[in-house]
Amino acid sequence: MLNALISKNHIVKKQGFTLVELMVTIAVVAILSAIALPSMNNFLIKMRVDNEITEMQRLLLTARNVAINSGINTSVCPLNDDGDACSGTNSWLGIIGVVNTDGVLKEKSALKAGDQLQFNSATIVYTPTGQTSTDTAGSFSYCPKGYTEENRGIDVSSSGRVYSSSDTDNDGKDENRAGGEISCSS
Repeated sequence: MLNALISKNHIVKKQGFTLVELMVTIAVVAILSAIALPSMNNFLIKMRVDNEITEMQRLLLTARNVAINSGINTSVCPLNDDGDACSGTNSWLGIIGVVNTDGVLKEKSALKAGDQLQFNSATIVYTPTGQTSTDTAGSFSYCPKGYTEENRGIDVSSSGRVYSSSDTDNDGKDENRAGGEISCSS
């Protein structure tokens, strides 16, 4: 009966890939991966840097807004090991927080190992007018390990405003508001 259903013109063939077809496909995928992976790595580094800069800007804006709305001096600083107060050190690699007399209001996680975040002071203090205290204005420099072309920065003015760095001279590297390239000391 089965033979009656299958006529001489309809021979059933098994479908599949030959070994040569499989090897050519793997070779094409390998070549495309070799081309795409370096670009993907640079993209991931750039996204990490952008994320860190954006988080830091949000922290600074939060501190400024809290100071204005509460009428209390509010600081942005590296937190101590307990995470409940400013550490008093100028090491911006660990957890950073917004702190006032009410305690820690918001915090940002530590940097990826090897990356650097540098600032000229151990704290930034915002007054109830929204301005920084006279000695805490300055520039943050964020430098991802091994990718100096991706360095970014944030300028904090004495008026309390924050400005992100940009590539003003189109050389592929960000500059601060004074025109200097962003860099971190070793």
